[in-house]
Amino acid sequence: MPAATTPRPAPHATPPGLGTERPVQVHQPFVHDLAGVFHAPVQAWSQSDGAITGQGAEGVYVGDTRVVSTMRCTPDGAVLTPLSTQVRSAREVEFRDVVSRTDGSGDPQLTLRRTRRADADGISEELRLVSDADEPRSLRLRLGLVTDGASMSEVKDPGLLATSTDPRPDAAPAGTGARWAIGADGGAARLELGDGADELQVAGAVVTWSLVLEVPPRGEAADSWRLSLGDPAVPFVAASPAGIPASTASSVSSPEARAVGRLLERSLADLDALRLEVPGDPDQAFFAAGAPWFFTLFGRDSLIAASLALPVDPRTAETTLRTLARRQGTATDPVTAEQPGKILHEVRAAGMEMADAHLPPVYFGTIDATPLWIELLHEARQAGLPDEVLAELRPALEGTATWLLEHADADGDGLLEYIDESGHGLANQGWKDSGDSIRFADGTLAEGTIAPAEVQGYAYAAALHAADLLERTLGDAGTVEAPNAAAAPPTDLPSRLRAWAQRLRDRFHDAFWCEDELGPFIALALDGGKRPVDGVASNMGHLLGTGLLDAAQEQIVVDRLLHPSTLSGYGIRTLSTTNGGYGPLRYHAGSVWTHDTAMVLRGMLRSGFEEQARVLARGLLRAAEGFDQRLPELFSGEDAATAIRPVPYPASCRPQAWAAAAAVPLAQALGAL
Repeated sequence: MPAATTPRPAPHATPPGLGTERPVQVHQPFVHDLAGVFHAPVQAWSQSDGAITGQGAEGVYVGDTRVVSTMRCTPDGAVLTPLSTQVRSAREVEFRDVVSRTDGSGDPQLTLRRTRRADADGISEELRLVSDADEPRSLRLRLGLVTDGASMSEVKDPGLLATSTDPRPDAAPAGTGARWAIGADGGAARLELGDGADELQVAGAVVTWSLVLEVPPRGEAADSWRLSLGDPAVPFVAASPAGIPASTASSVSSPEARAVGRLLERSLADLDALRLEVPGDPDQAFFAAGAPWFFTLFGRDSLIAASLALPVDPRTAETTLRTLARRQGTATDPVTAEQPGKILHEVRAAGMEMADAHLPPVYFGTIDATPLWIELLHEARQAGLPDEVLAELRPALEGTATWLLEHADADGDGLLEYIDESGHGLANQGWKDSGDSIRFADGTLAEGTIAPAEVQGYAYAAALHAADLLERTLGDAGTVEAPNAAAAPPTDLPSRLRAWAQRLRDRFHDAFWCEDELGPFIALALDGGKRPVDGVASNMGHLLGTGLLDAAQEQIVVDRLLHPSTLSGYGIRTLSTTNGGYGPLRYHAGSVWTHDTAMVLRGMLRSGFEEQARVLARGLLRAAEGFDQRLPELFSGEDAATAIRPVPYPASCRPQAWAAAAAVPLAQALGAL
C-alpha cells in the first residue's frame, strides 16, 4: 500500500503557523548567506538563525531528495533575537539567541543555544537554555517541520518546482515522534523526540510539538530531537571512519603560517565530511563534489580533489581510482555519452534536469575525466601506491589509454574534443561545462565540436605517463591492434601512446597560439571550424607542468595570467576583463574558481615559478579570510583593489571538494607543508 501523501501547496507557500509566504525565486537558489551542516550523503541548510523557511535551497536532504522543507522553533511569551552563529565544523553549527521576556528584566540573562549536527544517518539538534538570572526561569518552545520529497533537480530549478505536482509524503505518529516515506524504494525519515517533548501533532505533511525547559538559578536545561534518514535508492553512503589528518601544517609560528594552518584545518575537516563510499566497500571511497548541488560522485571533481589533496591523503587517491575504474565505460551509447574505456562524469539516483539538458543517472559526458584518471594514477604511484594496486588497476589503465587513442579524437586531427551527440546532454564537457563558457575575444560563443586547451595538456601528459606505467612499472606492455594496422606500424600500446602524444603536441602548437596587444597567448579552445577561440582565459594555466609547453612558452603563460586583466588579486579570473562577454559574477566568464587558481598555482610550482605561485597562494589566502576559512567553489572576479572583501557567487557550493583541497598546494607554496 503506497504511503499517504499531501498535495503540494503553491511553491514556497508555508503551512499555517510555520511561517509566511515569500516571492518565488526565478534563478538557481542562493546559498551564500545560509548556514549548513554536512556529512555526506546528509546535509541541512537553514537561515543564519537556524530557521528553515521553505525558501530556495533550505531544507534537510539525504542524497538528492529533500525530506524536510520547513523547520521552525518559536517561544511562548518571549522573543528570540539572533545573537550569533558559531560554525564549529562541517558537521556542527550552534545558533545562539537572546531570549527576551516580558517580565521587565534588563540585561539579556537567558540565551537559547541550538547545536545542530549532521552524521552519517541523519540530523540532530540539542536545545540548551542558559540562564544568568538569580531565580528559576522556564521557557516553552513550539517546534514544527514540513515533510518534503522534492528532487535536487526541482530545488535547483525553481521553474521545475513551480510546476511540480508531486505530493509531499504524509507523516504518521511513530513511538514518541513521527515517520514518513522517502522515495518509492522503502526509504524513511523518523523523527525522534527528547523526554521533555509534549503536544505532538501530526497532520498530513506537518509535524509539530512542544517542549518546556526549566532552568535553575544561574543554570541550564536541555532537550533534543533527532531525524534519522535512510534511503536505499541513494547510490553511496558515508565513508567508513578513517578520515584524513585533522591538520598537517608546519609548526612555524609566523602570522601567515598560522593563517594557512587555520585554512588547512577547516579544509581538511570539510573534505572528511564530503567522503562517500560504495555501500559495504570502503575500498571504493571518494570525495563528493560539493554541497548542496553535487553531493555525489563526479569523475572530474573527485579526481581533481583527490589529486590536490594527495600530499596529505594518499588513501583517497587510491580508493577514487578504484571507484571510477569499476564504473569505466564498456560500450558506445550516445544517450549516456559512454564509450569503451571512458571515465564517467557523474552518478545520481535519478538523473538531473538542467534547463535544456537531461542527464541520465549514470552519465559519461566529460572530455577530461579519462586523462585525469591516468594522471592521478601516475601521481599516486609517485607517492608510493603499491605494486599490487597498480596490477589491479592495469586493465582500467589499458582501457583509458585505448580511449585516448581511439575515441577521444573524434575526427582524427590529433586533439581531444567533444560534442553532445544526444541533444540533451551537456553542451560543454570540459571543466567549464556551462553552456556559455567558451567565448571568442569579442564575447561571442564558440559552436560545434570543441577542443579545450587544458585538456590537450592533460592528455599529452597522460599518454606519456600511461606508456611509462604500462612499460616500466607494470611489466609486459602487451599489444593492442591499431584501428588501421596498415597505416600505423606501432601496435604495442606504449609506442602508440608516445607517437600519439607527439602528434598532439605538434598539432597543438600549430593551432592554439594567438596574439593580441599584450603579445602571444594560448587560445581557450578550438571551435568546430578548427578556429582558435581567442578569449584570454585561465585554461592555459592548466598546461603548466604538463610538458606540453617549453620553458619560454610557460613563461609567456605565467606572465599573461598575472596581468591585471586576468589576476583579480584574489585569484585567476576564468575570463579576462578584456573579453566582450566578461562579467565578474558570470559562472565561467569572469568569476574566480578556487580549484582553477590552485591548479595554476600547482603547475607553477612544478615548473619552477615559485615566487609567482606564492602570489596566487597569498591571494587565495586573503580570499579565505573573507569566507571564514572555507573557500567556495567560485566567487566574484571583482578586483581586490575595489572589493576589500571577496564577493560571493551566491549559488556557489560551499564546501566544495576541489576548493577545499586547494588548501594543500596553497600551503605547499607558502612553505607550510
